[in-house]
Amino acid sequence: QVQLVESGGGLVQAGGSLRLSCAASGRTFRRITMGWFRQAPGKEREFVAAISWNSDSTPYADSVKGRFTISRDNYENTVYLQMNSLKPEDTAVYYCAATARVYGLTTLVSWDNWGQGTQVTVSS
Repeated sequence: QVQLVESGGGLVQAGGSLRLSCAASGRTFRRITMGWFRQAPGKEREFVAAISWNSDSTPYADSVKGRFTISRDNYENTVYLQMNSLKPEDTAVYYCAATARVYGLTTLVSWDNWGQGTQVTVSS
């Protein structure tokens, strides 16, 4: 099991930036895939980005490609999501997730551990 705690959410104007952090503890962080999902009101939770244990693979959802960047620090057991050029449609609760899998990362069932979520609100 991996315990995940997100931070860094908040209220920002359209065009602004935020950086989310996710601190992990428990299972060996260095060998697991990490990811970010989000859930807007009335919508299903959706994939945002993922990062392999060695940062060699970083798939993104088309809706955030070029604006968001996922990264990780294996010494600090932390994964980050840098969000730039934010849009009102990025408003959602953002969840950090962890898995031992390396495929099927865009689907919810592939992920074993979840954080509690952090709210991101983008005003127009």
